[in-house]
Amino acid sequence: MPEAPLTLYHTDGCHLCELAMTLLDGLNIRYRTQDICEQETLAERYGVLIPVLANCQGEELCWPFDEQQVKRFTGA
Repeated sequence: MPEAPLTLYHTDGCHLCELAMTLLDGLNIRYRTQDICEQETLAERYGVLIPVLANCQGEELCWPFDEQQVKRFTGA
């Protein structure tokens, strides 16, 4: 199966990240998750911004985002 074109940057225990995952799952959007605590550079970049949804073109959608914003961002 091909890799999901979207990445959700998150970390464990982040309630906003859980809200973002619920939103994406409800829209049936395929994404992969990346815990920012696994890489120091990601923690430095996204530490106060998560959750962040990124596409393969390098564009990012930072929280807070809603259903309409996700649909526009993903073209869904």
